[in-house]
Amino acid sequence: MIGECPLAARPTLRRDLRRLRRDGGDAGQIARLRERIDASRAVIASRIASRPAVSYPADLPIVAAREEIARAIDGNQVVVVCGETGSGKSTQLPKLCLDLGRGIAGQIGHTQPRRIAARSVAARIAHELGTPLGEIVGYKVRFGDRTRPETLVKVMTDGTLLAEIQRDRELRHYDTLIIDEAHERSLNVDFLLGYLTRLLPRRPELKLIITSATIDPERFSRHFGDAPIIEVSGRGYPVDVRYRPLVSEDPNVRDRDQPAAILAAVDELAAEGPGDVLVFLSGEREIREMAEALRKHHPPDTQILPLYARLSADEQQRVFEPHPGRRIVLATNVAETSLTVPGIRGVVDPGLARISRYRARTRVQQLPIEPISQASARQRSGRCGRVGPGVCIRLYSEKELEEREPFTAPEIQRTNLASVILQMKTLGLGEVRRFPFLDPPRRAAIRDGEQTLRELGATDADDRLTPLGRDLARLPIDPRIGRMVLAARGEACVTEVLVIAAALSIPDPRLRPLEHRDAADAAHRVFADPLSDFLSYLAIWRFFHETKRHATWSKVREACRASFLSFVRMREWIDVHGQLKRLTTETGVKLNRDPADPDAIHRALLAGLLRNIGVRGDGAGFTGAAGQRFSIFPGSALFAKPPRWVMAAEIVETTRRYARGVARIQPGWIERVGAHLVDRSYANPRWDPRSGQGMIFEKVSLYGLEIIAKRRVPLARVDRVAARAMFIQRGLVEGGVAPEAPFQIHNRRLRERVRLIEAKRRQRDVIVEIGRLEAFYDTRLPERVTSSRTFHAWRRKAERTDPERLFMTEGDLLRPGAPGADSAGFPDTLKIGDASYPLTYSFDPAGVADGVTVTVPLAALPTLSPDRLEWLVPGRLEEKVVAMVRGLPKTLRRHFVPVPDHAARCVEMLDFGVGSLPAAVSDTLHRQTGVAVPAEAWSMSTLPDHLRLRVRVVDENDAELAAGRDLPTLRDTLAQAAAEAIRHEADVAFDRQGLTDWDFGPLPPTIVLTSGGARLTAYPAIVDEGETVALRVMPTRAEARAATRVGLRRLYWRHCRAELEFQLDHLPQRPAIEACLDTRVDGATWCADLALVTVDRVFLDEPWPHDESSFHARLDAGWGRLGSASLAIADELLATLEAAAAVEATIATHDKPVWRATIDDVRHHLARLVPPRLLLVTPTERLPHLPRYLAALARRVERLPAGGHVRDARRRERIDPYWDNFRRAMQDGSGRVDAAALQAYRWMLEELAVSVFAQELGTAEAVSETRLAQQWELVMGRG
Repeated sequence: MIGECPLAARPTLRRDLRRLRRDGGDAGQIARLRERIDASRAVIASRIASRPAVSYPADLPIVAAREEIARAIDGNQVVVVCGETGSGKSTQLPKLCLDLGRGIAGQIGHTQPRRIAARSVAARIAHELGTPLGEIVGYKVRFGDRTRPETLVKVMTDGTLLAEIQRDRELRHYDTLIIDEAHERSLNVDFLLGYLTRLLPRRPELKLIITSATIDPERFSRHFGDAPIIEVSGRGYPVDVRYRPLVSEDPNVRDRDQPAAILAAVDELAAEGPGDVLVFLSGEREIREMAEALRKHHPPDTQILPLYARLSADEQQRVFEPHPGRRIVLATNVAETSLTVPGIRGVVDPGLARISRYRARTRVQQLPIEPISQASARQRSGRCGRVGPGVCIRLYSEKELEEREPFTAPEIQRTNLASVILQMKTLGLGEVRRFPFLDPPRRAAIRDGEQTLRELGATDADDRLTPLGRDLARLPIDPRIGRMVLAARGEACVTEVLVIAAALSIPDPRLRPLEHRDAADAAHRVFADPLSDFLSYLAIWRFFHETKRHATWSKVREACRASFLSFVRMREWIDVHGQLKRLTTETGVKLNRDPADPDAIHRALLAGLLRNIGVRGDGAGFTGAAGQRFSIFPGSALFAKPPRWVMAAEIVETTRRYARGVARIQPGWIERVGAHLVDRSYANPRWDPRSGQGMIFEKVSLYGLEIIAKRRVPLARVDRVAARAMFIQRGLVEGGVAPEAPFQIHNRRLRERVRLIEAKRRQRDVIVEIGRLEAFYDTRLPERVTSSRTFHAWRRKAERTDPERLFMTEGDLLRPGAPGADSAGFPDTLKIGDASYPLTYSFDPAGVADGVTVTVPLAALPTLSPDRLEWLVPGRLEEKVVAMVRGLPKTLRRHFVPVPDHAARCVEMLDFGVGSLPAAVSDTLHRQTGVAVPAEAWSMSTLPDHLRLRVRVVDENDAELAAGRDLPTLRDTLAQAAAEAIRHEADVAFDRQGLTDWDFGPLPPTIVLTSGGARLTAYPAIVDEGETVALRVMPTRAEARAATRVGLRRLYWRHCRAELEFQLDHLPQRPAIEACLDTRVDGATWCADLALVTVDRVFLDEPWPHDESSFHARLDAGWGRLGSASLAIADELLATLEAAAAVEATIATHDKPVWRATIDDVRHHLARLVPPRLLLVTPTERLPHLPRYLAALARRVERLPAGGHVRDARRRERIDPYWDNFRRAMQDGSGRVDAAALQAYRWMLEELAVSVFAQELGTAEAVSETRLAQQWELVMGRG
């Protein structure tokens, strides 16, 4: 149902419906929504009912293509209709859309480039549909809206549609848009087409029709994804083109001016027979002058009508009304393509038009009169071939035409992008660089536009629109001119600034011909102001208007000629002023009645001319923005006596660089007007003991020009933070304020203690005394404290509630971020296992204790891991790795250049403290470069002493027993003493030997020893000593568990030895096993190992017995299973040996070089699975799985002939990283690795290998890379 409502109503209705469905609604809410939907559907029904019958004039060319166009619109979202003006595009396309059912769910929007065209097209469509204008068909233009909600076809200017985007971002009031006259490529058209490029994918139901004269329609098609182009032939009659240039190549033919040439051309056309004439002129002034000349030249029955955009609607309409006699229409280029003037048989084309163009040199948008393009010339000549054969007289030569540009440049490429960017920001059209223009502007032009807006204060430093920018956007004039006008509003000088701004928009009306240069200068001195050329414009303006008030136009021309003023430019000046005045007053800007102050005028002008300021040097030359040098133009009133500071209307370069239109300014005005642009720099801050505050010299500059060189200002006024910093430094840090206060005494003592931290950094600048003291006070003093007076006032109140507010701590004195202040990088203790040992730091390169020293009690010496000590501390690791790499042989070292970079990346990859440091560094370097570093290449003993941890061993009284950097040597030296220390510290119950039975009481999981004041956690264990066991204390839990398992096994074996020997002597598998034995499995020990493994499987399920009663209870319970267990284990051993033999046999038949990598890997894996003491090193629960693991190895080899080595390599790449993890963890000596978790990880890897290489064999447990990652966390103690 909602799909039958108007497009604009659908989003709201759908949102309300979703809310009711989501939140639930009562019957009343549902009924009200239904009523709204029904009302909306009724609107659609009403619009359908109001749709008028459509008929088409048979004589229009577009009617012949009606069916083709209809099919294109039905089948495409975008259609380009190309045809000459007069083919009926503008009037018939909306009717065709009505015929297709468009205009019902939304309006048919029809844009025109000008108001005159919008009104006339709307009137024509309404007339042809037989409906009053403003009902079914209406128009909307600036200051005029003749539409209603029921309107089906809405004709408007493209600017009107652009403005509607701000209120209706999705343009949901339209189901069809016709962009007419798109070939003109105005800014508004390019904006609309760019915006619609983004909108159409979001509005698939919206149809877009682009109409263009026969001027490059393919560009529109390409922009919209190769949209179809429908070409409509014009009503072609032959046109006779005649060239009548103003300047003849024949020296005997006298040159003519344009008015005379037009009169002659009109006479020539009149001689051809009846028919109206269309004369193209460049502007309103030219139209008025030519109309006056034609009225004098032709009989009264010749009707002469003007046609330009600013005419009133009634005057414009006269062109389309029937008339008797001959008519001469004088038109601007509005009649080229925008309007079809009826009845034209002749065209006079002077070949000129007023083209809006941005002059980057002056940074002003101007309207110069320029030669038209070839495309415009063709359009003009085509105006006279509509009702019959026509004649076009061109007032220029055919050669001139051939030398002109093929097309008129799009407005986007000839306008000030400051205006474009400002308009886009106002309309919310997004970033200009990303906007999909048909012809994107150059990046340099975009940067210039953005810089211009920042200079004018229209945008801030982040290119956001400012309030002033929003005001400026409401003035549809050049932003610089607009900025002058807005500034004039505040200076009460709008009237004068409008006159001057208009003068700046045209060529200078003052003439200075070379042959009459002195006379011109003398005539211009009448208007001159010694301090301002801008005020001269006002004098000339007053002179012209005063003369005009009391004289005829011919007298005014004569007065201008005598004063060396261009009459044509004066008229153009008046026209531009009228436009500026109208645009300005329409936005609410008020004109001043009283004469303005000259300084106020110049300040207002300066707001738009800040780029054109200059300061005089030693001579007559000036230095301008960005260091450019220029001189005042000789024709300036200021040339003879140049002031110190000037601003210029423009800076031009001929034989020299000159400033034209110059006025004296005060440097203070620059600072005031350009406050958002000036650079302020400060120098020589000084402490003023008399005022108790900092003072500073200020320098103000703009674009590199020094406006104010040296001004003494209070530092606090400029920079309160710096002022407070100066007070802190001079008043507090240097002791000028309260040197005997308690906080000062405390802080001096603390500094001495904190110096000890320098040893950690091995630098003498850990403490930046003054800087850190300043930072401390800076964080505690409020911003208002900038002098001794404000400090004393604050301190009296602050210390009442917190007397130690200004007392420092160690952290306050350390340089921020210094490694020495980093407890993680330079810890105070070294943690090994569950014990922590103190670290001390020394920065004494010549001393024996230089570097880091760990102090350990004698009893803890055996618990130290050499691998862990190699890692030193995190803060020294990178330096140590650099030294290690630099100590490599040159043949290896050259692969790791630059060494610091490789070392830094290496440290990032290392897992600190895990495994051997050289091995870990080798591994990471290999991963970085592919270069393998063998273990023997590392020379750890030659590293500088401060990069090798020093171990200091002490007794219980903290007396040093020995110290050094070679842990094995220390251990050897103190081995006996350490053992005695442990036994001395341990209770006698945990130091027994020669035990044959459990007669030693319960076995606790841990005991705590105290040695040298340090508490050491030790782990009791039952240790296998061959025929007996002993009680020992182990340094780590893992060591204790490993030892106790073997010790328990020995105790049970002693009880079962006789029974086991009997069982093994009668093993049925014994002959087969002995037949399979080879060098891989030790033949002398396998039987004894089988006995121990049998004990393990029968008696050592967890939890293990922890006292005598539980030990014997398990012995009794398991005795009867010894026989079956030994048989099972023998079966498993035999199966394993046979499977290993099968792998070897398979390898023997697959030994090609291309398979070498796989074969080597299989051999390594085989050795890992079947070591010499297979039964003892393999967990008993894993023995049954070994044949399956070995079968997987055999499958890998068997698949090699069928290209399996490639797949095998890919699979190895997947599994090898996990084996690398396992090997590193096995080498780890830090005590962090959980041995039991690591063994579980190893057997999960065996299952993964089966899954990867021989999935068909199945796995004993679910295994995946995710589960492996989780198990690895447990291995590393992070689970």
